[in-house]
Amino acid sequence: METYVDAIGEDTAATTTTAETAANKNKKKLKVMVAIDESKNSFDALEWAVDHLRVVISAEPETGQEGGLLTLLHVHPTYLQYIYPSGGTDSVPEPMRKAREESTTNLFTRALEICRGKMVKTETMILEGDPKEMICQAVEQTHVDLLVVGSRGLGMIKRAFLGSVSDYCAQHAKCPILIVRPPRETSTSNTKEHKSK
Repeated sequence: METYVDAIGEDTAATTTTAETAANKNKKKLKVMVAIDESKNSFDALEWAVDHLRVVISAEPETGQEGGLLTLLHVHPTYLQYIYPSGGTDSVPEPMRKAREESTTNLFTRALEICRGKMVKTETMILEGDPKEMICQAVEQTHVDLLVVGSRGLGMIKRAFLGSVSDYCAQHAKCPILIVRPPRETSTSNTKEHKSK
């Protein structure tokens, strides 16, 4: 049994027959954007998207059908707002720029390995600015069908003070958004923790 998302976004389950295969060629392949950073939660979101949305974003070579597209978006926060609060200079110091480039290369290498393993057509995008605002801006400019972000699992008080990228995107993104929560701890780790008390 395969699950497809049709053009209006409703999940439909179907067993594959000749008639249904022909009908499924008309199913829309989606443009999905996953916002990633160095956190485990953003990679949990990427893995969830690749595993659960693969049917609507991957190419199907045997049918000649063109696949959807997965865009990996990484936003560099503007360093200047932290270093020069009054906006003193426009240039990023060379050591910081090199470290940021190396970090981004490692980030995308890791993310692209996950996508290649599932044969998902992927593009990368790097922006600079406030991550919350830049993610929403990228969604609007690229006309994606779905935005996927991870959740850090902040409590209500921390979220109120620090702000949450996922909360902001849920309110402002111009497309549906899927927030992937951190995986639950397994019952064995809970049992060990319980016994140690």
